[in-house]
Amino acid sequence: MAHYRASESKREQFRRYLEKAGVLDSLTNVLVALYEEPEKPNNALDFLKQHLGVIGPETADVETLRAEVAELRQKYDTVMEENKELRAKLLQYETSQEDGRTE
Repeated sequence: MAHYRASESKREQFRRYLEKAGVLDSLTNVLVALYEEPEKPNNALDFLKQHLGVIGPETADVETLRAEVAELRQKYDTVMEENKELRAKLLQYETSQEDGRTE
């Protein structure tokens, strides 16, 4: 009988821990959202993971962001090359200005 009470006490401690950490509220909210879902998902576990934030962003979102990053890198390279050319022209211009003053 003492063994039964000891395990009951551990369960109660664990329940309080989960409640204090907000785990019970989060699980309750997700389960309520699943319950209220008009069309139940084929995979309830994926629904739980998605609503608990376990699953990362959608694959389409990731692909869109990757394409955007590639485009921005290309623009960056173009701008850096243009900057390099303009600096060279400016240096040439400044050099020719200095040569004109000394003569």
